[in-house]
Amino acid sequence: MMALGLAGFGTVAWIATRTHTEIHHRAAAPQKIAILVAGRPLQAGALLKPGDLSSALVLAQAVPSGANRDTPAVRAGLVGAMIRRPLVVGEAILEPDVMRPGDHGFLAAVLAPGMRAVTVGVDAISGSAGLIWPGDRVDLVLTQEIADRNLPLGERLAAETVLTDVRVIAIDQHLVEGANPNGLASDLARTVSLEVTPREAEDVAVAAGLGRLSLVVRSADTAKRGTARPVDAPGIAWASQVSPALNVAAPKAVGGATMRVFRGSENAQEVHF
Repeated sequence: MMALGLAGFGTVAWIATRTHTEIHHRAAAPQKIAILVAGRPLQAGALLKPGDLSSALVLAQAVPSGANRDTPAVRAGLVGAMIRRPLVVGEAILEPDVMRPGDHGFLAAVLAPGMRAVTVGVDAISGSAGLIWPGDRVDLVLTQEIADRNLPLGERLAAETVLTDVRVIAIDQHLVEGANPNGLASDLARTVSLEVTPREAEDVAVAAGLGRLSLVVRSADTAKRGTARPVDAPGIAWASQVSPALNVAAPKAVGGATMRVFRGSENAQEVHF
C-alpha cells in the first residue's frame, strides 16, 4: 500500500511539474500575430483581388500601426479595395493604403486622370459568357443592320470596332473578380463599365443607339510574348465578306416547261419557264 501510494504521489508530482514547465515556456515564447501583406507587386490604383493578399506572422510589438489582421472577414472586406501607393511583395497592407468600395469618391479615384466611366449593356453572349472581369482589356464591337432594301443582301449587315484596348472598371456593381457575394457562375453580367476618354464616351453613346454591342477580350501580355498570328487592323466587316454565298446570285431553275408562241404567220417563238 505504501509503495502504491508513493508511486501515485510521484506521478501526480511529475505531471504537475511538467504542466508548470509547459505553461512557463508558453508564456516566455514571443507572441506573433498574422497580418495581411501584398502577395505580389501592386501598383497604385490597382484593385485588390483575392490572390493579391498573403499572410505574414509578425511579433506583436512589431505590428505596424493600421495593419490588417488576417481573418476571413478582413480579407473579404479588402477585396475590391484600391491601393493608394505601390506595394512590394511582403509589405504590410495598412488602412491608409487602401480606399474601399463605397468610400466617397472611390470610382472617381479608380479612373485615370482625365478619363471617364461609361456603362454598356451586355448579355450572356456579347459579354463573353461571364468570362470578362474588372481589370481586363477589351475591344468594343458594334454590329448593325442597315435597313435599306435597295442595298445588296451582303451589305445590309456589318460589324466594326468602335473602341480598342479599353479597361474594364466594373461588372454590374462588382469592381473586382471574386467580389460577387453569391459566387454563382450563373450570375452573368448585365452591364459593364469601361474606362474611356470623353470623346470615346460620346462614341459609345452613339453606338449603343445604332445596334448591338459586344466585348472582345484582349491578350494580357501580347507585347511580352509576341503573337503566333498577325493582328488585323480594325475595319468594317460586311456580311458579304463573312459569307461569300451572299455575293452569288441564286441559280436558275433547271428544266421546267417550254411553250411555243405563234403570232399570225410569223415564226414560232419558244418561251421557257
